[in-house]
Amino acid sequence: MKKHICDVCGYTYDPAVGDPGNGISAGTSFEALPDDWVCPECGVGKDQFSAVE
Repeated sequence: MKKHICDVCGYTYDPAVGDPGNGISAGTSFEALPDDWVCPECGVGKDQFSAVE
């Protein structure tokens, strides 16, 4: 599973960690995040993230 980085603030979503502060458990791929999930740092949507190669 690839990491994704926020194009606005630089936050990195790591599927190995998830987003426990927002109820997303470790092992959740970026693609499996709910459509209404937003960056926990700046609040932008998933469409503002890019996959890290």
